[in-house]
Amino acid sequence: MRARAILLGLSFIVTPAAYAYEECGPLNNGFGPYDYRTDKGRLGVVEDNHFTPVVERLIAGQNGPIGADIDYTLRAFPNHHKALVSMMKLGQKYKKDRIHGATYSVPCYFDRAVRFRPDDGVVRLLYADFLMKRGQTAAAKEQIEAAEKLAGQSANMHYNLGLAYLDVKDYDKALSHAHEAYPLGFPLPGLRLRLERAGKWVADNTPPASRQATAPDSEKTQPSTASKAQ
Repeated sequence: MRARAILLGLSFIVTPAAYAYEECGPLNNGFGPYDYRTDKGRLGVVEDNHFTPVVERLIAGQNGPIGADIDYTLRAFPNHHKALVSMMKLGQKYKKDRIHGATYSVPCYFDRAVRFRPDDGVVRLLYADFLMKRGQTAAAKEQIEAAEKLAGQSANMHYNLGLAYLDVKDYDKALSHAHEAYPLGFPLPGLRLRLERAGKWVADNTPPASRQATAPDSEKTQPSTASKAQ
């Protein structure tokens, strides 16, 4: 995923919800489902026994096929950001959606993540990236717009929103999120450099105090949903 902070369903956008539920299964599970962002105390069960570093890097399975270990992780934590990325890469590696050992198709794991926690902005952006790689630009943009409403004052989210808007060639939105991310302290220059290469970079001369004063209250108080930068 290029210089993207880790932030990507067959979704409600692509298929009707009833079809998605039927094809991608209910969310109930013997262990969980738990929220990757908040149920940290339960992560060890899957990350020590199933989603180990060799599984995450698609080197080998821990208990059988790699797909089975990632599937176990995503049934227990449907919005596990790193496991979603690994499942997406596994599908790309084998150039197919039905992965040996996995209960559902690769797109279904994004559908399940969105159904489980529609307020997870990182999932929305990961899903948007997945859709963009498939040429589904309109559907990707809808996921980006959903993520945008969840950005709050997270430098990580604004940076990734900028990259996502660059991918769909919405340069104004990309620049706007760059102007949010960098004053909030985001350290990576990739977004600015890509905007410069596209001839779209303009420095933001708005005083920080003015920017904060004009931000919507919901953006001032909403907690960050992003996990880490890479």
